[in-house]
Amino acid sequence: MGVMPLSKNQLEPTNPFSSPSILPYGLPDFAAIRDEHYLPAARAGMVAEVAEIAAIIANPEPPTVENTLEALERSGDLLGRTLSVLYNVASSDSSAVLEDIEEELVPELSAHHDSIFMDAALYARVALLDAAARAGQVSLTPDSAWLLTNLLLDFRRSGINLSETDQETLRDLNARITSLEAAFGRKLLAGANAASVLVTDKADLEGLPDDAVAAAAQAAADRGEQGKYLLEMQLPTQQGVLASLRRRGVRQRVHEASVTRGATGDDTDTRETVLELVKLRAEHATLLGYAHHGAYIAEDATAKTTEAINAMLAPLAPAAAANAAAEAADLQEALVADVGDPSAVLEAWDWAYYAERVRKDRYSLDDALLRPYLELEKVVQDGVFKAATELYGVTFTERTDLVGYHPDVRVFEVHDGDGTGLGLFLADYYTRESKRGGAWMNNLVDQSFLLDERPVIVNNLNIVKPPAGEPTLLVFDEVITLFHEFGHALHGLFSAVHYPSHSGTEVPRDFVEYPSQVNEMWAWDEEILRSYAVHHQTGEPLPAEWVPAMINSRQFNEGFATSEYLAATLLDQAWHQIGPEAVPTAVEQVLPFEAAALEAAGLALRAVPARYRTTYFNHVFGGGYSAGYYSYIWSEVLDADTVEWFTENAADGRALNRASGDRFRAQLLAVGGSMDSMEAFAQLRGRAPAIEPLLARRGLSTAG
Repeated sequence: MGVMPLSKNQLEPTNPFSSPSILPYGLPDFAAIRDEHYLPAARAGMVAEVAEIAAIIANPEPPTVENTLEALERSGDLLGRTLSVLYNVASSDSSAVLEDIEEELVPELSAHHDSIFMDAALYARVALLDAAARAGQVSLTPDSAWLLTNLLLDFRRSGINLSETDQETLRDLNARITSLEAAFGRKLLAGANAASVLVTDKADLEGLPDDAVAAAAQAAADRGEQGKYLLEMQLPTQQGVLASLRRRGVRQRVHEASVTRGATGDDTDTRETVLELVKLRAEHATLLGYAHHGAYIAEDATAKTTEAINAMLAPLAPAAAANAAAEAADLQEALVADVGDPSAVLEAWDWAYYAERVRKDRYSLDDALLRPYLELEKVVQDGVFKAATELYGVTFTERTDLVGYHPDVRVFEVHDGDGTGLGLFLADYYTRESKRGGAWMNNLVDQSFLLDERPVIVNNLNIVKPPAGEPTLLVFDEVITLFHEFGHALHGLFSAVHYPSHSGTEVPRDFVEYPSQVNEMWAWDEEILRSYAVHHQTGEPLPAEWVPAMINSRQFNEGFATSEYLAATLLDQAWHQIGPEAVPTAVEQVLPFEAAALEAAGLALRAVPARYRTTYFNHVFGGGYSAGYYSYIWSEVLDADTVEWFTENAADGRALNRASGDRFRAQLLAVGGSMDSMEAFAQLRGRAPAIEPLLARRGLSTAG
């Protein structure tokens, strides 16, 4: 008897996604996964999930938690396992092949999602369960009730109540929007690579530390430019090298390469993509009954309304701009004294350089002095990991027997205080041509008691990799980023929820940054700082007198930092608080729209450009933060208040103590998205959040 051939929707058993990974914690088998495995696995996963949904609908028994909610949570396993790997690798180690795969899959996945959340029969079954629960015929646990509430909201926000004609329109909009978001990301990566600044004369790198010069030489060599130096482009407007480069003309060249990304008139120009995205998002929102895309996004966040967002942001902008103006005056003096020209005007490419000069004069500190004390491995082991051990009792063991998706990826097993295995942490810290800019956290496996799965978490950064054998020395901003992203990782690792859709960071977008921002506080903790800040050659600790100087300098340049952030935030809101008819119609109008929005916000500051300009604002046009970039400062209100809570609950003078850590873990991190996020905060803090700690932290107390 012959072997029955596989249909196009069945998956070859040799495909690594055909069955769950047998590696520890379900770590994907990256040694076996190849590009050609993604498409067939994703498509087979969609077919399988459709069949699983059909079985739920066809069940003749009345809907229950087990046969409806839990069955839905169990569905889509193959698709979920495939996409978690694809999305991670496509962001971290992309290629033309992966970009093509994403482009091909995007409309199919959009249609697949719509087919589920526009299914009237499935919705009817979920609604019946809700009715039975309201009638007292079905008992729901608090997390099941929360899941059901949000599931019904998802159905409504996905268009279940629209006519068939409008649903078809919505499907088309969804498909095109997701395609455009993927296209923006591809153009942005190509544009960043193209914008990298090639330097032929080493003298033009005057002021740049030796290890950074060596890294630039290696980056150039990697692109076939032996004997030259490549300054690779980071995602934000401000480029890290600007704080060190002595030659003003070189700084200007780097800055202008940064701010012109996406508006170059070539294949990497993103303006047409932006305009179509904004218009289609607005049409999508109005079709669903919202005034604009911003209102659609706010409803599903803790903010609830754009009015609440605007009310929080509006008073911050003038105070931030005033602080930035005062800072600019100091930097202007430093510039004039340096160049010897009273008519010299402080420009955006000067800010970081002279801020470092003023910081050094005022606090006897600058990045160049600190970098030898901030070696990556020491910061990770004796800073990031040590703080987690002190606070939560967890330990980390590198698993060199397990491989990641790229040779730079390191795998650590995480154990709880009692020795129980919690999950895996993958660290991917170095920049490369195939990695998108910025820093982020991904889940490869979601924690779930229902599925008996423990988490596998990835942190990605974009630290410049030194030549082989050389140490990786950091600036302090990169140290903060390490702690920040590890805060996201802890949110995922400490998840203790029943349903996978509640795992870890599956919380509203304006809440998700909160735990990671809290974790930044431990970078400043004197005990932790003294542990990781050790000279990489001599082993000498950071000079004792530097520590209070570092702590006292925390508000230095805060006017700039707040202004550049708020400019990007208000730019995001400006694009997404308009209806379809108000969207500009020509690419030439994109930058004028941006300029008008910043002028209206009081943040059109010559020397303080937005952290992201429209044309390379990946959070908003290529990622998941459209109309949601405000989330960072919204979350920081909670963060600053929680830092006060840790201080108030210090034990023996130490905010870093197990009692506080265990409580923060149990009441905030472990619950993930299994309850209302603001209720989780109130459960920890004992009240609603107060904004005063944030205002004091950022020197904005005069904002009212």
